[in-house]
Amino acid sequence: MVDFSFEREVRTPYSEAYLVMENDRQVGRVDIHFTPEMVHAAVSVDESLTQETIQQIIDAVDEDIIDAVGITRGSFVIHVFQGRETGVFSDENEFGEDDSDH
Repeated sequence: MVDFSFEREVRTPYSEAYLVMENDRQVGRVDIHFTPEMVHAAVSVDESLTQETIQQIIDAVDEDIIDAVGITRGSFVIHVFQGRETGVFSDENEFGEDDSDH
């Protein structure tokens, strides 16, 4: 069994976002949204992960994050996306701008 850790990036009253880490390597991201009736989550994982490993991440999200927050939930819906990250974009720099020139 793989040991995952979660590093919180963002927290609002109704949502949280985490990086999924395996040792020092980022293997995914989890975005969680809480409503009074249910918890919705979107998990994006690296294309190299197996279905068994993805299930371990889902289980860890349920046990380590959802249960730890202490939210009583009716339903837990999770969407899983698998692929590769093509970039991180921010309005702090112009999109596509090469930082080596600055």
